Amino acid sequence: METTYQTSTRSDSYFTVFKVPEWRANLYKFLSVSIWGNLPSNIQKKISASYASAYEKPYSKWMIRPYIKVNYRDKDYLSRFKPPHGKKTFDCFQDFFIREFKATPENSSPHVWPCEGLLCDEGKVGQIATSKVKSDERTVATIFGVDEAVIPDNYSFTNVFLHNKNYHRIHAPISGYISRIQHVPGDLVVLRPWIYKQNPSLPAFRNERYNIDITDEEGKVWYLSIVGGPAVGTIALPKKIALGEHVEKLQEIALFYLGSTCCMAAPKSPKFHSKNTFVEVGDSY
Repeated sequence: METTYQTSTRSDSYFTVFKVPEWRANLYKFLSVSIWGNLPSNIQKKISASYASAYEKPYSKWMIRPYIKVNYRDKDYLSRFKPPHGKKTFDCFQDFFIREFKATPENSSPHVWPCEGLLCDEGKVGQIATSKVKSDERTVATIFGVDEAVIPDNYSFTNVFLHNKNYHRIHAPISGYISRIQHVPGDLVVLRPWIYKQNPSLPAFRNERYNIDITDEEGKVWYLSIVGGPAVGTIALPKKIALGEHVEKLQEIALFYLGSTCCMAAPKSPKFHSKNTFVEVGDSY
């Protein structure tokens, strides 16, 4: 008998999928990929770091309450979280952005979603469109930094876009051990999936990212790619996240300092969510 696991309603669980006209999407894509994306990566990073530094200033903490009022239906949303790094208060906007759960979500399902955001792309690995990056044709394997035949075509590919309003820590979707960690240098093109109508995962093919493989208790590998975007100052991994280390389901494995998307190639397909739906950390996968 198959067990049904309930999804949660812990977060302010809605997401506006913007219907951008074709001409405007093409314009934004041109500015993101052809203009910004053709700047040297080190220039992109310097500009992004300069922009992000404003959110670490003490005065930026006064943005938090107005931001919550505008972006969340639940005005008590912040009560579920605490300041990062053992702080007693949110001393700047960046503290709010990398907020921590007061209590990590719980779910008896063996497979859960690792992050919160919009499921902007989903399908079998063998069916996901390739992407041309600076005249180089790239496949889904490129995202995860592995050779073409490593990830089976029947694996399920998902891409979750984390809007600025979303919780920006990534958790383990399963229990297992870390079998690979890889840093891939790259660009920081805009992540908004609605401006890449034909290929919402295009930024993941070219942006800077950390790839983390987790081998589950059945010996199957779950591939995660933690992808940065403009204004991302850092993608940080906790000290305990190291090659060969065991991780428990829902253990934190990474966090973003502004802007992100999280791709996953998994041996199982999502049962409760489809493209353009909202997922939360700890929801049954």
